[in-house]
Order: sequence, then structure tokens, then C-alpha cells
Amino acid sequence: MDKQELSPAGTSETVSRRSFLRAATGTVAATTLATGAIAQGSSATATIPPQQNYVDLSQIHGETETEEHAPGPSLPKDTRVGYAIVGLGRLSINQILPAFGASKYAKAIALVSGDRAKAQKVAAQYGIPESNITDYAHFERLAQMPGVDAIYIVLPDGMHKEFVLRSAKIGKHILCEKPMANSAADCEAMIEACNRANVKLMIAYRQQYEPMNRYLKKMVADGKLGKLKSILSTNSQNTGDPSQWRLKKALAGGGALPDVGIYCLNAARFLSGEEPDEVHATIYQPKDDPRFAEVEARCSFTAHFPSGLIATCVTGYDVHRSAMLRLEGSDAWAEMSPAFGYHGSKFRYSMLTGEGSEKKDTTFEPNIEDKDQFALEMDHFATCVRNNIQPHTPGEEGLQDQRIIEAIYKSAATGRTVKIAAPTKPTRGPALPEKI
Repeated sequence: MDKQELSPAGTSETVSRRSFLRAATGTVAATTLATGAIAQGSSATATIPPQQNYVDLSQIHGETETEEHAPGPSLPKDTRVGYAIVGLGRLSINQILPAFGASKYAKAIALVSGDRAKAQKVAAQYGIPESNITDYAHFERLAQMPGVDAIYIVLPDGMHKEFVLRSAKIGKHILCEKPMANSAADCEAMIEACNRANVKLMIAYRQQYEPMNRYLKKMVADGKLGKLKSILSTNSQNTGDPSQWRLKKALAGGGALPDVGIYCLNAARFLSGEEPDEVHATIYQPKDDPRFAEVEARCSFTAHFPSGLIATCVTGYDVHRSAMLRLEGSDAWAEMSPAFGYHGSKFRYSMLTGEGSEKKDTTFEPNIEDKDQFALEMDHFATCVRNNIQPHTPGEEGLQDQRIIEAIYKSAATGRTVKIAAPTKPTRGPALPEKI
């Protein structure tokens, strides 16, 4: 994120994924990136510090115009951290694989899929050799594939634990999609396995790497909103096809809450810098809609935080797409609407400006560059792998969200407020640098 002024003065048994579904019906400073060797004997070792590749252009515009900066610096392709993508569903094909084109430090080098024909087509698009395609039953072949440094698990939630454990067993670092797993117990087992194998585990909370969210996080931390009082958010969509895995409890863990509601929950925790101490929730699961035979259609919950902050969140699977996030402080408010998307979020904030009789409410819309969130998170993890540092969103972050999700379901089932114990250790790794 480009530095900007935050004030009005400026601005068990393995089966294929497909058969499984049928059966179930940032980084630190770039100057350090190239100095370390990747663990587990990778062949990818950078020899040129990326800043030496940076091309700085002269400024041709006047002083009244924004300075121009070339993209980069980036590592040469043969020195980048190699990723194996596990699961070739919509997210991988539509978002993750294209994001490597915007990456500075990462490259796609292997694919794991239950559909070899599809994998061959994808491999041809991205220059991945057919020898670097495998299926779920032979997943462990990744251990012998040259250049595979990290594994990105993009599978249904109920399959995350198995493949994290298998990845750790072959000594590969792991980036895992969220939600982390279907239970806190599974999350704990995943963290323990990675610690035991001495591999890194990061959960793909892309919003924590996205520039607008980081801008808003800094506003809160710098006191620009005053004392944070309330967070309001919604993330909903109208889900179709009743046979899809997201509507199967064994695969998804739940309905709207773990899939899209997790964005509201994680945003409240991340942006406030606090952990909720209690939640109260309601869920709705219609009896006459075949989509919701196993999971909820809607969930609303309030989370209370030790400072007095209250987050009110709504999520649904049976309404027209709606995504909004609003933070209300004693001195100002800030919002993103739409929010939580892969791109296209809009940000603004309002506060009192002027002196004396000239005081008035003023709304600002900072010009914040839209960046590929998947590229940002993959580059951050590549940096962590290369330099042996803890990811900003480690397994503990996914575990804490899952603990709260379980409390939300308990509250909805009992009709009572559920207390939540504070985490026993930090849930996030080192803070991200201001510019990534």
C-alpha cells in the first residue's frame, strides 16, 4: 500500500476430490527476500536481491501531479518460491492461478486434481509441465517434484485437515484457504502437525493483505476514528445448485456463516485489534428449501469486545449479493461498500473539519490503489518461507475464528449469550510493513 496521509489535510482413506464430493452429495522488506535459502532443500535460491532489478523512472509530470513509480522489484522466475496448487475449482481457476501474473516472488509449478484432463488444460495455460500434475491418491509425489516449496490447499473445508497433515508429513510449507477447518479440534491438530514437522502454516485471509483494509486498520490504530464504538457488516449472496459442496455440512462445516460470514467476523477482529469475549446469535434454516437441508441459510450475531466495542454482523445464502463494512468511532466513521470482494471495493470516511463557525462534516474518498489480493498473500508467504519468519496470518488466526464460529452456533442453538475465553497466545504474526 502506498503511504498516504490519514487526515483531512491529505488524503484417513484418500479419495479424489470429485468422488469425495459425490459421496458427500506484505511482506517484510523486499530487500531481505533474496538472502535466505528455502527450507526442505529447495532448488530455488535467489542470487540477486530484488531491489537490484528495480527500474526507477524519471518524473515527467509537474509538482502538482502524483509521482509515477514503476512496478516491482520482482525476482527472476527461476528464483521464485514454487507453489503446488491443490484443487482446481473456481477459486483456483478464476483467481489464484491468474494472480501469479501479478506476483513478484511466487510462481505456480505443480497441480493436484482428481480430473487429469482439466489439469492438463490448466497446466498448458500456465507453462506447468505435465510431469508436475498428480492426483489426490498420489499427492505425496509432490515431495519429489523439483521446485515445489509450498503447497496452496484450495479444497472444501472438510478436506483441509487431511491435506495439511499430508503436506506437513512430506515437509512442505502450507498456505491453506479459510475457513481453516470444520472444528477447532481439527485446527489444533493441523497446527501441531506443522510445528512437529517444522513447516510453516498460513491461512489465506486475503483481506488482511488488501490495501483498503490495511489503510482502515491504520486509521483505527492511529486514533483517526477516535474510540471505536461499533462495527456493522454484512456479507451475503444467493446460493444456487443444492448439490454443491458448500451446502453439505461434512464438507463445508456449516452454511453462510463459515463461508462468507467469516469475513465479517475476521474483519471485526483484525481492524479493532481486539478479541470478542462473548457472542449472541440467531440462525435461520428453512424447512421448505432443498438448499438448506443440512446448513443454515442465514445467521446474524453480535460480538462484544472488552473495550465496549460491539460488532453486529449478518450473513446469508438466500439473499441478493450484499457486502458492506462500517466502523463507527467517537470522532469519525469509515466504511467500505461494497466490501470483501476480490476487487472493486470502495472506501470513504467522514469526520468534522474546520474551526469555529466553519466546522462541518466532511467526507473523504482516499485514492487507494487496487491490488491483486491473492498475489499479495502468496508473495507474503513466499517471503516467510524464504526468510524463515512467521506468517502474519498463521494457523492460530484460523483457530481463533473457528473457536468463535463454534460459540456462535452454540448461542444460536441455546438462545443464550456464550462467553469466549481469550486466546492463550497471539493469533497473528509480525505486523506487515506499511508498503507491500
